[in-house]
Amino acid sequence: MTATRDFSRFNPQTTLQAGDAAYTIYSVQALERLGYGSIKRLPYSLRILLENLLRHAPRGLASETDIDRLASWQPGAVPDAAVPFMPARVILQDFTGVPALVDLAAMRSALARHGGDPASINPFIPVDLVIDHSVQVDRCGSPEALAINTGLEMARNRERYTMFHWGQQAFGNFRVVPPGAGIVHQVNLEYLASVVAAGAQDGEAALYPDSVLGTDSHTTMINGLGVMGWGVGGIEAEAVLLGQPYSLQIPEVVGVRLVGKLRPGVTATDLVLTITRFLRAKGVVGRFVEFFGPGLAHLGLPDRATIANMAPEYGATMGFFPTDDETLRYLRTSGRPPEQVDLVERYCRQQGFFYTPDSAEPAYSVVYDIPLDSAAPSLAGPRRPQELLPLAGVREDFSRQFAKPAATASQTPATAGLADGAVVIAAITSCTNTSNPDVMIGAGLLARKARQRGLTNKPWVKTSLAPGSRVVTRYLEQSGLLPDLEALGFHVVGYGCTTCIGNSGPLDEAIGAEIRERNLVVAAVLSGNRNFEARIHPQIRANYLASPPLVVAYALAGTVLIDLEREPLGLDPQGQPVYLRDLWPTEEEIRATVRQSLTPDLFAASYGSVFAGDAQWNELRGGGGHLYQWDPDSSYIREPPFFQELPPEPRPIADIARARILALFGDSITTDHISPAGSIGPQTPAGLYLQGLGIQPADFNSYGSRRGNHEVMMRGAFANIRIRNQMVDREGGWTRYWPEGEEMPIYEAAVRYRQAGVPLVIFAGKDYGTGSSRDWAAKGTLLLGVKAVVAVSFERIHRSNLVGMGVLPLQFPQGMDAATLGLDGSETVSLTGIDGDLKPGQQVSLRIDRADGRSETAQVWLRLDNAMEIDYYRQGGILHKVLRQRLRQQ
Repeated sequence: MTATRDFSRFNPQTTLQAGDAAYTIYSVQALERLGYGSIKRLPYSLRILLENLLRHAPRGLASETDIDRLASWQPGAVPDAAVPFMPARVILQDFTGVPALVDLAAMRSALARHGGDPASINPFIPVDLVIDHSVQVDRCGSPEALAINTGLEMARNRERYTMFHWGQQAFGNFRVVPPGAGIVHQVNLEYLASVVAAGAQDGEAALYPDSVLGTDSHTTMINGLGVMGWGVGGIEAEAVLLGQPYSLQIPEVVGVRLVGKLRPGVTATDLVLTITRFLRAKGVVGRFVEFFGPGLAHLGLPDRATIANMAPEYGATMGFFPTDDETLRYLRTSGRPPEQVDLVERYCRQQGFFYTPDSAEPAYSVVYDIPLDSAAPSLAGPRRPQELLPLAGVREDFSRQFAKPAATASQTPATAGLADGAVVIAAITSCTNTSNPDVMIGAGLLARKARQRGLTNKPWVKTSLAPGSRVVTRYLEQSGLLPDLEALGFHVVGYGCTTCIGNSGPLDEAIGAEIRERNLVVAAVLSGNRNFEARIHPQIRANYLASPPLVVAYALAGTVLIDLEREPLGLDPQGQPVYLRDLWPTEEEIRATVRQSLTPDLFAASYGSVFAGDAQWNELRGGGGHLYQWDPDSSYIREPPFFQELPPEPRPIADIARARILALFGDSITTDHISPAGSIGPQTPAGLYLQGLGIQPADFNSYGSRRGNHEVMMRGAFANIRIRNQMVDREGGWTRYWPEGEEMPIYEAAVRYRQAGVPLVIFAGKDYGTGSSRDWAAKGTLLLGVKAVVAVSFERIHRSNLVGMGVLPLQFPQGMDAATLGLDGSETVSLTGIDGDLKPGQQVSLRIDRADGRSETAQVWLRLDNAMEIDYYRQGGILHKVLRQRLRQQ
């Protein structure tokens, strides 16, 4: 396709004057001269994407056709084309950052083996890696918890952190935020993001929108600040930082008109859980969501960041809020320089990126209205973020979901009162909520009032406070509320993701034993964004998302089998009942405390030396040189096999013949199921491997911390204790090895199939790969020998990761799935029609040969969605393509 307009004399460059400085900008409204009509008819997010194309076209990273396609966007059409997107920067966290750095080091090693210059593998755009995923809640409920957990974190992860030190000196454009600073998305919101960036373009000073791709699905939190960004697979991020544009299907854009204001006592957490249920039901997967309307005036920027953070939970690529006066207010409050705030306003107004209440409504693919007063105090759970529950309905829903003979309360002194429904973890955690001063101050005020009434948390509740930045601790200290939270056991345990990603640490031994011996169904209540099965803690089956004040309330109640609207949390020393409504702070109390305690100097104090690190960090030595020195005895960092025998040219694509089925999965298989991040069981394939190296279970650490070792990670693929393969009658990472039908761990079966030269396929239901942007969910799949995954539907990031690793994603047509085909796992399957000239979305023949000799053929859809993805698949993966490009340039 060629452009429909004549670009031969088109020049979108113009100048923005700011004080004594003049900046080149690429005006999207200049396209109106070519007859595209008013650019302001486009959603704000597409205007920013259009600027990205205009700015990168002179460098050959975008074409006139790409610009034409996006400028011609129509709300009633479903776009079928992709455009390149080159972000201003990339952000990583350490769980996904380790495999990314390992891949880059492995690419350098491969290039050196081919006689090339390893230094040519270097970030093309700025990269920030924030260490936030490794701290665990080993100790809680005491003033020493932070120091103990930090010390254990450094001891466990010294080898990984040493590699980060090597990366800092080996690569340009690569910075590391050491442990203890906060959570990547909150650090991004409070410090790293600029909204408008300044840089050089063709030797001249230029301004352009800040934009970011991150190796964590909740990168979307920055959309609340008006910054375009979302999570991608680690493999895609590595290619982008090496100069390969990200291929983005031109999206439909869903407009969400917010009206009214929140009712008293309702938090931004309650609102985002309401929005998550609403948009999940509507279906926004693969779309941009853009918020607008009069309700924006009643949402502070931290509220917007909370809503944007959970875009992956409601399924959207982005949850975007355009820049407006509230954006500027937040930039000032968070200590951004005045001249930067002025540039943001000038640039966004000149480009038509600035939202005002009287702005004309853009044309959206569809518009949904959400009244803010429709939200109510609520939880989400017990297994998925979209399972919204009013407070009054939690007990009934728990009883329905976990119907079984009730276990009596424990009479053992150490666990007295422990029963089904007991809250054994109450965690104020996650950037989703700790970035929001209103809910954090609200939690502190509730704790103060509970303390004044003489209430305490129940003894079986493991309480923790893990702020997303040191700013939070500083304003809680300044307000005098931190001692009130500590009095209820909410001491600071670390500055990282902790419980939200499963780093909840161990339960008390007596409590864990009681749960196991009496088969109790116990609960966790956390202010996080995900609550998938076995994610928070392997012994906890019911997990609920809640606002920080409600986390405190449930710690006081000690059970989810309570109606917090009508029943007391407990009795005061005089025997009088104390209700949640007695403790809940008013909006005026919260706002007054925030105004008094949250000041720009707190941000300056927290981020003034954010890259420096403490003494423990600076004691690490990562070595020097362009090449990483691989240690063959390391159990944390190993050179991966992906590039070790890379042929200069890709091998021809072949049909997949007589493959065996490794697993049959149902709906909503998450990346936590596919590649768990939590604890490693002693009797799992990964645990047995580590013990074979002489490592005792106490020193296993977690799957997440060992993502630099492919030997651990491929053994951990599909090893989640709650995953259910329909080929066997038990939970966990088990399958049947055919033709014998012998039951065994998935990893062992994969090894046998590989030894026999048998390719593998996986079948799955809806939303396969939902959850975290976990590249090892695709890498582990590949290393087990899986050639294709056939699903009813895929979550966006995981499908991209599969393509990026050379695993073929295929989708059932509507009305077909593994059950309608009668599959039980004993069949062999063949996939034909992929060895020729592949076309995006074409049909592929699926032949099924059953054990009784019957055969049948069905048609499935190829989920390689554009020409670039087909090229990645032909190359064996996106990084293989980049490495071959570097080899040709030597």
